[in-house]
Amino acid sequence: MFTSRPTLQGTFGMVSSTHWLASQSAMAVLEDGGNAYDAAVAGAFVLHVVEPHLNGPAGEVPILLAPAGGEVRVLCGQGVAPAGASVVHYRDLGLDLVPGTGPLAAAVPGAFDAWMLLLRDHGTKSLDDVLKYAIGYAGHGHAPVERVGETVETVRELFETEWTSSAEVYLPGGKAPRPGELFKNPALAATWKRLLAETAGAGDREARIEAAREVWRTGFIADALVRQAGRPTRDTSGERHTGTLTAADLAAWSATYETPVTYDWNGWTLCKPGPWSQGPVLLQQLALLPPEPPRYGSADYVHLLVENCKLAMADREAWYGDAADVPLDDLLSDAYNTARRALVGERAEHDLRPGSPGGRTPRLCAHARVAAAAQEGYDALGVGEPTVAQSPASPVPGEPEVLTDGTTRGDTCHLDVVDRWGNMVSATPSGGWLQSNPVVLELGFPLGTRLQMTWLEEGLPNSLTPGRRPRTTLTPSLALRDGVPVMAFGTPGGDQQDQWQLHFFLAVALRAPVRGGLDLQGAIDAPNWHNDSFPGSFYPRGMRPGSVTVESRTDPAVVAELRRRGHAVTVGGPWSEGRLCAVARDPETGVLSAAANPRGMQGYAVGR
Repeated sequence: MFTSRPTLQGTFGMVSSTHWLASQSAMAVLEDGGNAYDAAVAGAFVLHVVEPHLNGPAGEVPILLAPAGGEVRVLCGQGVAPAGASVVHYRDLGLDLVPGTGPLAAAVPGAFDAWMLLLRDHGTKSLDDVLKYAIGYAGHGHAPVERVGETVETVRELFETEWTSSAEVYLPGGKAPRPGELFKNPALAATWKRLLAETAGAGDREARIEAAREVWRTGFIADALVRQAGRPTRDTSGERHTGTLTAADLAAWSATYETPVTYDWNGWTLCKPGPWSQGPVLLQQLALLPPEPPRYGSADYVHLLVENCKLAMADREAWYGDAADVPLDDLLSDAYNTARRALVGERAEHDLRPGSPGGRTPRLCAHARVAAAAQEGYDALGVGEPTVAQSPASPVPGEPEVLTDGTTRGDTCHLDVVDRWGNMVSATPSGGWLQSNPVVLELGFPLGTRLQMTWLEEGLPNSLTPGRRPRTTLTPSLALRDGVPVMAFGTPGGDQQDQWQLHFFLAVALRAPVRGGLDLQGAIDAPNWHNDSFPGSFYPRGMRPGSVTVESRTDPAVVAELRRRGHAVTVGGPWSEGRLCAVARDPETGVLSAAANPRGMQGYAVGR
């Protein structure tokens, strides 16, 4: 089939990410003798510079890693709620939801420490080696993509009147970043240079990385982050609030390794982060499939996947979180999903229907019940993770003007790497974006806002709870065949991530190969879709029951049939759904492959 780009193939190394500069920086590390983990760290720090509206060092990242010949592991870079972040505290401030912006929404930053652990335990390069690319682009400048300047313009008034430290970085001389002109972040470059200087005498490679982690936790970086959290800041509630992050919170937290959640399907094993993410949603959607799925791309196929997604997302709302035990074995069991499968009929379902795994009684938060009952005027088209800090009156959380072609979607980053030794990594960095919190002027980057994904209601798996992680939407994927890692993939997109990734995976698994390998680019390019029939994970947490948004390249007969079945179909632009990246390795031949999403015109795969 015709695709927008070729599926790359080679034997040396492959990188795919949501920005070409990150992809090429990671590839440069491979060319310099580094492995996939060295390359991923270098690429990640470049993403902080070139996609600052989508991620930052004080954000978060889940990482899936598959060392050659070793076990797949999850490296959790999702920080917890600070000790002072309780439901009672936020309720006493008169809040019903955690604000979508500002220091009250800030969890303990997790991304930096996770990348340092990956470099320490699995990399081979020094701190200087992996940070030099980010330092170069921040200090000497890079030509920004259009979305950076567009995002800054949407928050210009906020930056100029309230978040003035952000204006100093992103509106120098009153001008937003523009394509074709060099944009610099000298404060960020200075932060990493100071980090290198303060750790220079720490000892060997590993000791120096440990010293860098301590500077982040207890040194000048920690001091600046805590000062910023204590400054009254206007947020989406319309009020000025101080945050709860303290020096003790930063000093006490570390990224951690975990065993992935897995599911076996048709000879594949899919690996995902646990239910502190939404990762198991993809696995449950696979478990809900019948033994013989409908023809790929047919109306029956799209209807089934949409309805299965609604069931899995309803279970996410009732059961996922870090504040309670999640009955994951039951949620992914054959018996449970066979019973759930029988709920899918010929018509589109509009109700939120969580199940009862192991006979337990599901409980939805009060906001979800209200959202499911009435969402008049809510338009979920294009809703992903926030891309701008808008007022609470905005019906679409955090998006700039949502156009019918979906071009404003964008919220997170993704990065996949495989090297010639067979090491593989998949990561979805996010949070700490320029529109989440004011820039910490001494550092050149802001705090994150991941606590907005928790509920201000006691007793739920995802209740705001000190020391517990918010249930995040970030969900990279790693796929094995016969126990051997063969593919790493993922996408930005908030609640859409495990919808788009399922469609991509099934396109790979159900369609013919290309050039003797997996048709990664064809699967990425295939028309995609999503639904919003469940409470969104981002402020103001709306939903659109019965919705399906499809690309205009979708067969008109399929669209007509979906509407006949009761789906509220919105037809978006031809290239508006998904920002997938993927790399793969054939364990028999050693041939590596990669592909990247053409939507948004900035993701690229490179390799040889």
